[in-house]
Amino acid sequence: MLVGDITYLKTGEGWLYLATVIDLTTRMVVGWAMADHMRASLVVEALRMAHKAGYVAGNAIFHSDRGAQYTSKEMALAAHAMDVRLSCGQTGVCWDNAVAESFFATLKNEMYYQHTFPTRAKARLEVATFIEVYYNRTRPHSTIGYRTPAQSMAEHTFHLPVEPRTGDQDLPLAA
Repeated sequence: MLVGDITYLKTGEGWLYLATVIDLTTRMVVGWAMADHMRASLVVEALRMAHKAGYVAGNAIFHSDRGAQYTSKEMALAAHAMDVRLSCGQTGVCWDNAVAESFFATLKNEMYYQHTFPTRAKARLEVATFIEVYYNRTRPHSTIGYRTPAQSMAEHTFHLPVEPRTGDQDLPLAA
């Protein structure tokens, strides 16, 4: 299951909007997009990034709030083309999308509030670095056993633990 949301980042040139797609199992930010607007194309591009990178399984569920971007025809058509089912939380209930909200709090507290950004380009670079270098690959998360999202994704995707088979379990079942 995937979750997404949009946040606002102030720069010297005006607002920069960040849309994210987060894998709930691994807490990895698997898709993101930034723009000087918050039209539906912003959230579509974030989901498209996750899809192109191979992080969106067929028939995946993508959960978001009821913002106009997520309930738009453009988003519905893009999700259908990517074989993604859309899910929206209840109006005014922020807990429905707590993982995305928590990521934005982490981004702002651990990076954004520590700097000023004279340009959108500078903010884009710092946000991309925060997501791809720090958050996904360096920062441990308690909810995934103090591993990084990238470690969790690698274990989940490529190294699924297999229960050892012993004794009668190794014998073929009788027909």
